[in-house]
Amino acid sequence: MIKHSVLIVDDDAKLVQLLQLYFNKEGFITYTAGDGLTAIQLVWSRKPDIIILDLMLPVMDGWEVCRRLRRDSDVPIIMLTARDEESDRLIGLEIGADDYVVKPFSPKEVVARAKVILRRIHREIVQKEPIKVGGLTIDLERHQVIRDGSLVELTPTEFKILETLAANAGKVFSRLQLVEQTQGYTFEGYERTMDAHIKNLRRKLEINPKNPRFIQTVYGIGYKFKGDRHEEIQ
Repeated sequence: MIKHSVLIVDDDAKLVQLLQLYFNKEGFITYTAGDGLTAIQLVWSRKPDIIILDLMLPVMDGWEVCRRLRRDSDVPIIMLTARDEESDRLIGLEIGADDYVVKPFSPKEVVARAKVILRRIHREIVQKEPIKVGGLTIDLERHQVIRDGSLVELTPTEFKILETLAANAGKVFSRLQLVEQTQGYTFEGYERTMDAHIKNLRRKLEINPKNPRFIQTVYGIGYKFKGDRHEEIQ
């Protein structure tokens, strides 16, 4: 059985202890940090499998921590914050967070979401052929995306969204369907954040994100992937 590790980053010592208790009960190895700079140092030294990251941190806030980590790492990040505004959720997702939890929350819910993300990442992929469309290669076994010969860095959630769309080319997914397919759960309002993930994917994959070749909007419904495997997009 895989023993996962989690880095919990928050300057509220009692909250950290509570989350640590719940993660330990589920068999996780836990690391903790009370500020953003220490968190970054622990990511490189301890290499956790997932990060629980508060936004309002001393020394360096959670947004900056996420930005810096996303330069070189695709470690899954669940953001914690007392801010309940949709704009904050979208900013967090746009800079690379995989999920977002608003305080106050249930520690069990945080652990459950972490486990869903890790199961999604580490599940066994058996003989899945790479998807190749118009200069884009999605390597499902190596969990890599190559665009015109260059490696594209995607977060785990972004990769799962792309995999879901590309493996079902031409099929239209609503935002809610994409959340359910890629996150394993959904809750009220979360489907709106799918737009932020799609925006990130287009920025990373498309020559002209405003005129996308791969991920297309079906107005009033959701999104679809253009092209079948090995098909060249004109």
